[in-house]
Amino acid sequence: MRVFVAGATGALGSRLVPQLAERGHTVIGTSRSPEKAAHLRGRGADPVALDLLDPGAVRDAVAAARPDAIVHQATALAGLSDFKHFDRSFAQTNRLRTEGTDALLAAAREVGVARVVAQSFAGWPYAREGGRVKIEEDPLDPAPVPAMRETLAAIRHLERTVVAAGGIALRYGGFYGSPDDAQLELVRRRRFPLVGDGGGVWSFVHLDDAAAATVLAVEHGEPGIYNVVDDEPAPVHEWLPALAAAIGAKPPRRVPRRLARLAAGEAGVALMTESRGASNAKAKRELGWELRYPSWRSGFREAYGGARSSGSSASAPGRVPAAHRA
Repeated sequence: MRVFVAGATGALGSRLVPQLAERGHTVIGTSRSPEKAAHLRGRGADPVALDLLDPGAVRDAVAAARPDAIVHQATALAGLSDFKHFDRSFAQTNRLRTEGTDALLAAAREVGVARVVAQSFAGWPYAREGGRVKIEEDPLDPAPVPAMRETLAAIRHLERTVVAAGGIALRYGGFYGSPDDAQLELVRRRRFPLVGDGGGVWSFVHLDDAAAATVLAVEHGEPGIYNVVDDEPAPVHEWLPALAAAIGAKPPRRVPRRLARLAAGEAGVALMTESRGASNAKAKRELGWELRYPSWRSGFREAYGGARSSGSSASAPGRVPAAHRA
């Protein structure tokens, strides 16, 4: 197949491109920067510099590529600041999930591309009530924290429009596996504390496993929504100390809700104490997905066991962890 990957140089896109190429697909990869052309060629893609928020440019790029499938992995996560102003931090990514998605779908219709796969998220969007682990049919949060409303609305828009067009939305867990993950320095410097009881449940997925699931979705996935997470959703009070141990850091500090609310706002408190995990049963059953890293427990150790302090300065206490940058 000819596969058009928007956002091919991002955390997941850079893992996805070589996996697609290894399976014999021709990959056309986009980035916002022409300077990344060599990087894309080195990973097996034909590079295209593209602003996904320019509908005319998107239409022209898709028409020139003549793809059989389009994969939307574009985000704009550089410059994320804090939980307290969550929607402000995700403003550009929200535009890519709304305007960018609309541009890609319009180009797909015009060129006759029937298969579209897009990046969504499986963590905090689920309703913060009921069971600790959610399936795809469970409702998203009907009353999100005010600071997160625009970001959840953008996720809803992406999923609704992609699925309505006969496409696939993949709700990824928190990504890990990148050697330069900024989250590691926060944990190492004890700037990523346990809030309250640390009862919020998070689901993770190694970047390589996420890319593998995406390849399967491109090749034979049926339209709809799939949770792409590992086998072990876990509360923060379990996985955060384990991550600290994996990188040789001291255990995380504990912070009461009231103090965390001052630094990270209601959004940060909700993520750490009320979020819900996700089940991967549908993706495993319908995509035939097999995980190389079924649990973050072994995954953290393998990915980060050799991690060393970079010596860089720590981020602010309210900085958005990489695991929630989706």
